[in-house]
Amino acid sequence: MKGDNNKQQYRVNEQIHVREVRIVGDGIESKVVPTREALQLADEMGVDLVEISPTAQPPVCRLIDYSKFLYQIKKKAKEMKAKQVKIDVKEIRFGPQTADADYAFKLKHAIEFLKQGNKVKAYVFFKGRSIVFKEQGEVLLLRLANDLEEVGKVESMPSLEGKKMIIMMAPKKAGSSNKKKEQPRPQNTPATETKPAEEPAETEIETEE
Repeated sequence: MKGDNNKQQYRVNEQIHVREVRIVGDGIESKVVPTREALQLADEMGVDLVEISPTAQPPVCRLIDYSKFLYQIKKKAKEMKAKQVKIDVKEIRFGPQTADADYAFKLKHAIEFLKQGNKVKAYVFFKGRSIVFKEQGEVLLLRLANDLEEVGKVESMPSLEGKKMIIMMAPKKAGSSNKKKEQPRPQNTPATETKPAEEPAETEIETEE
C-alpha cells in the first residue's frame, strides 16, 4: 500500500487515529486491541490495517494488503452488476384498422420480446381523422393483452397520449402463468382425451430490434 497516491475511500494504517480497534482477517481471531498494537501486527504480517467499519464501537479494521482489498471490492461490485437483469422496452406500432395478417405478425414479435425478458410498449397511432377510431384502437390493444396473457402481464391499461393509445406489457416470471389445475376424475370413470384447440402454425421470423 505504501506509495499509493490514489484517493482512498478507506482510512489505512497511520490514518487511523482512534485509541483501539477490532481486528478481523483471514486466520485472525476477532478481538479488540489498541490501534498501535494492530499497526504493529499488520507490519509483522506484511499487510495493511484497513478500516472497514468506522461507525462501529470500536471501529472494525481488517488486516489485508490494501491493493488486494480494493481488488476484492471492485470484483464484488462487478459481479453484482453482472447479475442485474437489463430490461429493454420494445415498441410495437399498430394502426386503428390493422389487418389480421399484420396483427398476427406483430403478435409474434411481441411474444418473442416478452420471452426474451423485455417489456413491450404497444400503441395504436391515430393519423389525421383516424382519431375517431380510438375505440377500435382500445379494443385492439385489449385483444393483444389477452393474446399475450401466457407470457406477459399488463402494467398499464390502454390510455390515450396525444395521437397514441398505449398499453404496457411486462414479461411474466417463469411458473407464474395462470393455468387451471387439472380436476381429479371420478373413480371408475374412463378418462377421455380432450384435444387442445388448434393453434396457428408459427413461422421463424427474424425480429428487428
